[in-house]
Amino acid sequence: MPTKIDAELALLYLSSPTLPIGSFAYSQGLEKAIENELVTDRQTLKAWCEDALRFGLARLDLRYLSHLHEAFKQADYARLNYLNAEVLASRETSELLQEEINLGGSLDRLLRLQSLSVDSAYPLKKKSFLYSFAHAAIALEMPIPQMHLSFVWSWLENQTAVACKSIPLGQTDAQAVLLQSRALIKVLIDEQPSSSEPIFGSLPGQALLSAMHETQYSRLFRS
Repeated sequence: MPTKIDAELALLYLSSPTLPIGSFAYSQGLEKAIENELVTDRQTLKAWCEDALRFGLARLDLRYLSHLHEAFKQADYARLNYLNAEVLASRETSELLQEEINLGGSLDRLLRLQSLSVDSAYPLKKKSFLYSFAHAAIALEMPIPQMHLSFVWSWLENQTAVACKSIPLGQTDAQAVLLQSRALIKVLIDEQPSSSEPIFGSLPGQALLSAMHETQYSRLFRS
């Protein structure tokens, strides 16, 4: 039976910016939002992150993570295959899809190198990042709330890192965004519905910026 310390250590491992899966290479449309001067400072970055958390991650990503976590616990590989396909279909641009596949593959390889894989007998060619993240949570015996927190915090840290490089935003302002987002993150995780509820969610503005980013002339990031 995993202890609270076990769950916290697993959370720290998966949310660490040193996790070698390449998340730092992606901005999820934020780089284009910065070029278009939609995000220019601490306040606009905070608004960008909070909208993405409320209407994207909380309604779509965290919901899929819950479903995938439950399917892993039940060893329901038909369900896992279906959910993985849905996750890939939910990525609305070429860049977002490639990010999902690349990060999923990187995390999957890391799990196997660390002998943490629990789906070795299941040949799924394109594993989404959400699939692999839920897989890691199961392998590390991480409960769903800690999995959600780890995923959200890792995403938020990456967004602030993008802003520091691209606006550029000072470290003090970036830390302020992280600190001010804590209350919202807690509410969104505490209010997650049961895994039986239907999944929905879309960020059309992000999708448009991501599509525009594909032809952005000068860029640091791959999405």
